[in-house]
Amino acid sequence: MNIKKIKMQLEQSKGKELQFRFNGSRNQIEEFSGTIENTYNYIFIIRTNDKNNQLKSFTYSDVLTDSLEIFVK
Repeated sequence: MNIKKIKMQLEQSKGKELQFRFNGSRNQIEEFSGTIENTYNYIFIIRTNDKNNQLKSFTYSDVLTDSLEIFVK
């Protein structure tokens, strides 16, 4: 898989509720659900479905390197 395919798949998933798992630094794992709000050239924005409705941004290379895993609910 390459970044172009990842970007295309994420653009098709805009507005759908998805489950995310982010493998951060120092083995910290964060799991959350949300929707992809918008995609840009180098990043995409996720709005979480928790009580705070946070906005989180990630790069397409985060998905490519498995730092961010995306699951369909």
